[in-house]
Amino acid sequence: MQTLEKRVEETTIKEKREKKRSKRRKKISILGDIILYGILLGILAGFFLLYGPISSFRNWYITTAMTTMTHQYLATWFFSAETINEVLSNNKVVEVDGITDTSQIIISEEPQNNKNYANEYERAVLEKDSKHPEYKLIEIKEKNYAGYLAVVYDASKIHTLVTEKLDRSGQYVTTMAKNKKAVLAINGGGFEDLNHNSSGGTPLGLTFAEGKLITNHPYSGPGGLIGFDENDKLVLGKMSAEKAKSMKVRDAVTCGPFLIINGQSSEVLGNGGWGTAPRTAIGQRKDGIVLMLVVDGRRVGMPGADMDDLIEIMERYGAYNAAALDGGTSSVMVENYELINDPIDSTGAHKTRPIATGFGVILDKEN
Repeated sequence: MQTLEKRVEETTIKEKREKKRSKRRKKISILGDIILYGILLGILAGFFLLYGPISSFRNWYITTAMTTMTHQYLATWFFSAETINEVLSNNKVVEVDGITDTSQIIISEEPQNNKNYANEYERAVLEKDSKHPEYKLIEIKEKNYAGYLAVVYDASKIHTLVTEKLDRSGQYVTTMAKNKKAVLAINGGGFEDLNHNSSGGTPLGLTFAEGKLITNHPYSGPGGLIGFDENDKLVLGKMSAEKAKSMKVRDAVTCGPFLIINGQSSEVLGNGGWGTAPRTAIGQRKDGIVLMLVVDGRRVGMPGADMDDLIEIMERYGAYNAAALDGGTSSVMVENYELINDPIDSTGAHKTRPIATGFGVILDKEN
């Protein structure tokens, strides 16, 4: 038989264990309450942002989602088609109406290179890089985005890159650049994603390469033809294949919106309707120098650029004509067959996707 002292000791141990269990259950209960309240507050905050009286977040959310290739459901889950259309109509780019007047572009054999620069941006463009005088890379860094502006001094070296798997699947810009020996390259026009796998081998609209018409598909989206004519001048405009041929277009893709035409910038209503994301754009100054821009985004605290940002950058560096190219995961800049920017795909991985077209700087086509 157990002694009285033994029974008392066991009772005390049981009481202590029970007290520990009780404290543990209480802590778990408090933690559960905190998590529950946090979830409820998060849901309420989300509903307030999405449906509350402040429209800026709602506009940003809808326009950003609707301009992606694979994440439009993020908008359609929460909003009706009527609401989405209303937001998109109030947030858009009103493009300049017209076609590039190429007579205004006077290409200099040797760009000005002296000490009397109008501002720091002129200096950045006109002072060449001794490592590779054919082009120069300028780092772009702002609060919401970062990337590169490539300054190309001879537009005759810029040509369309086209996937070798045309109408079947796209290729990475690194691959297309290597195939054509392009020392510098960016992504190009939009494309159809027929298999819904974020890879497209069918370019939208018109595509020209070395004077040959590659594709001629109906296109009614923003922008239009973006390319270079036989005189190495950037041509922008909504036009047919026949019109493009009459303007002697040699290399071109289709995308948009147009940002600047003949020195006049497009009007941006609201946030422009394109949300905030990684972006690519191309422009040309009146002296013929070409500006190729790629900016990254999709990071905490650095979501990317909107159309106003692209216009501002192009204006800052003297673009007389400029247009947006495909953006998002497509936004890529390649130097010597390697990525130099940091694209992020729809899964959050740091990589780009196969696409249909690009623009490449080919210094010696014969070799």
